Amino acid sequence: MSKFKVKAHVDIFKCPICGSRMDLYQLKSLVCKANHCFDLARSGYVNFLLRAAKTGYDKSMLRSRNIICKSNFFKPLLVEISELLLQEIPNDGNKKLILDIGCGEGSHLNQILSMLRSKTSHVFEGVGVDISKEGIQIASKEYPEHVWCVGDLANNPFQSNKFAVILNILSPSNYAEFNRLLLKNGILIKVVPGANYLKELREAFYTGGEKQTYSNTKTVEHFKEKFALLDLREILYFVNINRADLEHLIKMTPLSWNVPTEKIEQVIRSGLNKITVEFTILYGKKCFGN
Repeated sequence: MSKFKVKAHVDIFKCPICGSRMDLYQLKSLVCKANHCFDLARSGYVNFLLRAAKTGYDKSMLRSRNIICKSNFFKPLLVEISELLLQEIPNDGNKKLILDIGCGEGSHLNQILSMLRSKTSHVFEGVGVDISKEGIQIASKEYPEHVWCVGDLANNPFQSNKFAVILNILSPSNYAEFNRLLLKNGILIKVVPGANYLKELREAFYTGGEKQTYSNTKTVEHFKEKFALLDLREILYFVNINRADLEHLIKMTPLSWNVPTEKIEQVIRSGLNKITVEFTILYGKKCFGN
């Protein structure tokens, strides 16, 4: 199904090498006028990276993230995003493309689209891009009804002014690219951790250290410099968690990446069964002076 979705939306792609438009040949390859060619994988995704990228997101970590996402750990956040979109997107009968930049293994985009489609007759289509090939492989197999691409945040393989919405959830930003990709009245929704996000893990892993506390103030101010901030929403909730899901949560969060194995095992054995979840949702539109 992903291959047919690529065919239906072939007009959104641009060659990451020369910038020209692309055509799809025999559901197998996207080719530009200069004959730069990018093949579709068997599961339908397209890898637009010009060189292999090293990330901290290996297949095991992404599988754990997929499990946590399916456990409804992020559901209150995704409900809030979907309700915001329903409030702000006009029902003008036109198809709305939603691009998730830094989509990981695709669960957030898929769940948001499912929520939107259950509550409105709007026509929404989803496109996800991430630098992690392993993440996109999972996304294209789990959620074949969307378009999935491996691509560089600074050199997205998409034409300008194509997307009604850009989602940037717990991922790095490139505001120049966001501005280029959005339609004139397009919406940017960026989600950043709140001060209390996973505070139980921060306290366990980094007691007395700089990482024990976190502030998103600089990130919020940077957003305001680049986009017109129309709304800022704080969301705080608590998740009851069992030991198996706690292990997956620890594996999926970068908070654990430099933590000694002994300390991680100690936290897993500690009986921790409730996690604090806090996010800041930033909603903005283009500042045409930027």
